[in-house]
Amino acid sequence: MSLNASDLVNKAIEFGFDKCGIISVGMMAEYEDRLEERMEHFPQTKEKYEAFKRFAHLQEAYPWAKAIVICSFWYGRYRIPDELQGCIAKYYLTDGRRNTESKGYQTSVAFERYLTDCGFRVATDREFGITALRWAAMKAGIGIIRKNNFFYTEKGSYQYLEAFLIDVPLQYIAETHVRPCAENCDRCRKACPTGSLEAPYMMCRNTCVSCLTTWDGWDLKSEPLQNRFGKWIYGCDSCQDACPYNRNAWKDEEEFPGLAEWGDSLSYSKIVLSDYGWLASVVQPKLWYIPSGKEWRYKTNALNAMLNHYEPDYLPVIKEARKDEYAEVRAMANWVLEEIQKRSIT
Repeated sequence: MSLNASDLVNKAIEFGFDKCGIISVGMMAEYEDRLEERMEHFPQTKEKYEAFKRFAHLQEAYPWAKAIVICSFWYGRYRIPDELQGCIAKYYLTDGRRNTESKGYQTSVAFERYLTDCGFRVATDREFGITALRWAAMKAGIGIIRKNNFFYTEKGSYQYLEAFLIDVPLQYIAETHVRPCAENCDRCRKACPTGSLEAPYMMCRNTCVSCLTTWDGWDLKSEPLQNRFGKWIYGCDSCQDACPYNRNAWKDEEEFPGLAEWGDSLSYSKIVLSDYGWLASVVQPKLWYIPSGKEWRYKTNALNAMLNHYEPDYLPVIKEARKDEYAEVRAMANWVLEEIQKRSIT
């Protein structure tokens, strides 16, 4: 089958992606320079960012790869339950990477199968991305990276990005009609709860609420920024929600599979008092950046949110958490009670 770049792009959109572009693997080389700039600005992040340099040298791991097909899937179409707004980031609530019933997952699988059936050698990483997705998408012209470091198309920043390596040297640089950030706009920076977004395009991973409630933040009682997390227990949307280019971007047009029912069963108290079987079977499969076997993290995150937005009804729940089977939860509950008394918020 003889296919050109336009054929692949059109097929990606036909399957359900919003936009698509194709770049050569060599166009990722500049990404290493951006990483170096970030590590120089935030030397405390160097250990974490060093591993990302492999994304700029894809042919070391995939010597056969010639091009990257990069696609965006718009997830700003889904209804978010009111009780989850401002507590769990929308990206994770509508995460289709593991949800086989979701439109995003099915679009990705169908397009990968199409590429393979056409005779391409293909590699992808549906969960974490096979390369630096935002950089690849920007180079492919399907959108821009704004001051808050998020990737935007004409529909705003609520986009999943997926990349597929192929063994044919195709290229398709899409046309984007996204206006750049206004020079004097700093709404995203002002909205960042922890000051992680220190300057335009400069975010410190080590102090980002999204990182501290997922990958990091394993001992919140010792985390100096925990009182700035607000109600967030997993992820954070603050800088995106404050962005003028996301105004009216969320449409609430469709139901994400299982989200309404899942949200009905979730609350801070429910999480803190739940048994670990329920957390492992209901919560962890959706909020999977906290690994299986570490479900106590959901409880410590919820206890932290209870402290930050304290209500008297939380007190018996916090006290009950002192009996939890995990020492980490017991210690967090005791610390939260001490802080409540210290701050005189009872």
